Amino acid sequence: MLKETALVAYHKELGAKLVDFGGWNMPLNYGSQIEEHHAVRQHAGWFDVSHMCVVDLSGPDAEAYLRKLLANDVARLKTPGKALYSAMLNEAGGVIDDLIVYRLGELFRLVVNCATRDKDLAWMNTQASGFDIVMQERDDLAMIAVQGPEAREQLHRCIDNDAPGDLSVFSGADFDGLGTQLFVARTGYTGEDGYEVLVPNAQAEALARALTDAGVKPCGLAARDTLRLEAGMNLYGHEMDDTVSPLQANMGWTIAWEPEARAFIGRDVIAQEKADGVARKLVGLILNGKGVLRAGQTVHQGGSDETGIITSGTFSPSLGLSIALARVPASFSGDCQVMIRQRALDASIVRPVFVRHGEKQI
Repeated sequence: MLKETALVAYHKELGAKLVDFGGWNMPLNYGSQIEEHHAVRQHAGWFDVSHMCVVDLSGPDAEAYLRKLLANDVARLKTPGKALYSAMLNEAGGVIDDLIVYRLGELFRLVVNCATRDKDLAWMNTQASGFDIVMQERDDLAMIAVQGPEAREQLHRCIDNDAPGDLSVFSGADFDGLGTQLFVARTGYTGEDGYEVLVPNAQAEALARALTDAGVKPCGLAARDTLRLEAGMNLYGHEMDDTVSPLQANMGWTIAWEPEARAFIGRDVIAQEKADGVARKLVGLILNGKGVLRAGQTVHQGGSDETGIITSGTFSPSLGLSIALARVPASFSGDCQVMIRQRALDASIVRPVFVRHGEKQI
């Protein structure tokens, strides 16, 4: 049986098409994923992302534990409420998951992917041996993302509280709203400004209804995927997995190499990979003509026997052309060819960011 969020009845009321996503009954769209996509780029949309796994970590050794567990360094979080993005690696340097971690005083809050929940929690518990910590999964909370150029202003109106407006990017804090306490973070997965809001399950529908009534468009998984791909944001199981290092997933910026004495899991392997030179890299692709780029298609370049592979591809509603992320040999650049239905179609290799804050980046 599929798991369901606190908003499933409201999704059905809104006419959502529900699908199995990582074992959860989630809205794919509410009629038109293109309209939902444009609403986020131009105005504001809301997403039910309650399938994400939220874990609160406390105890005397919480910081020391996370400094071993994560490739990024939580010691960098000097101010309560600040957050960072990190990979959680295995001993071979592969990405077990990517996540966001917040420092909330003596407590740390982690948000990890739903599809990797069981694997993540098992790994985290295994690595907890010898550390005095307490882990609590917060399944009492729903999560609603409000994204777009008008998202922040709309949320302030809906919760009758302007205080979250002082949050800096990649930070979060507790605020009062809708008669309850909300954890509001200035984060997202669309390439637009906005918030991700943790709300008690019992008040989740009230927040979703307030947003819809204010004109914030409900949006499903399909629009979320085209938005994140335009923004060049990775999706676990596509751009990264247990066999892919963060250096080959365009995540080198998330690795804290200093101090050298911090022995995070997988460090020695990826340090050697960095020293040797990364063999493959993650790039953006633009198809020069008709067709749609899809995951699994191979990428070729004249004069090389090596090939790359598309990890995610779609038709970009914002750009009106086909785009993709692809892992290719480090030597690839410029023009290339993609095999689509046994035809080699011309494409261009570009920086793997296509649209941010409504502006074209290519």
